[in-house]
Amino acid sequence: MSSATLDLRGIEKAYNKGKPAEVVVLRAASLSVARGEIVALVAPSGAGKSTLLHIAGLLDTPDAGSVSLNGTDMTGLSDRQRTRARREDVGFIYQFHHLLPEFTALENIVLPQLANAVPEAEARNHAQDLLARVGISKRAAHRPAELSGGEQQRVAFCRALANKPRLLLADEPTGNLDPDTSDQVFDILMELVRDTGLSALIATHNLALADRMDRTVRMDAGQLLVQSVTGKT
Repeated sequence: MSSATLDLRGIEKAYNKGKPAEVVVLRAASLSVARGEIVALVAPSGAGKSTLLHIAGLLDTPDAGSVSLNGTDMTGLSDRQRTRARREDVGFIYQFHHLLPEFTALENIVLPQLANAVPEAEARNHAQDLLARVGISKRAAHRPAELSGGEQQRVAFCRALANKPRLLLADEPTGNLDPDTSDQVFDILMELVRDTGLSALIATHNLALADRMDRTVRMDAGQLLVQSVTGKT
């Protein structure tokens, strides 16, 4: 069995394919993320990193190439099978928290578990444990509008981990925060990922944050160009 949680091979993706306005986004992109490894994906805007993350997380399909999760090839799965694999094995964090405004912090973490058939009492207990781990258990009953930006993003982290995924995909997870808050929230994210043994692919413009991960992959014009080992925290 492969030791990689995520294995992307020869990924190609274009929009308006075959038309004069065709835009090639990914060109023969290949990348593996080992179990327990945290990889930084550094790329300028428009380089294709968000598309790569969407394909890795089974939110989009490539025109060519293969996506494997935990040694299982996802190519050719039905929409229902892809949805199940995504719900059970992948957690997503975005630059903007995308919390449901009408629900409390606790409820935002409970809901994805209910969608995964977790009993409500168990889901609530797990949500409370996650909020305690990120230091905002006292804010459990507050709605997103009543939370600071850093608190909202911590709730988003908890939501991403609610179903105990094996792979975490994050797109500029601290990019919407001020520098001091960004550092604090990133510390929490790294601790969560390390403690749970997750594999993570984290897109960032922040080279200082990238240097704290296990490895940096640089991307430009749809191609993965340079991979380097960085320092661990």
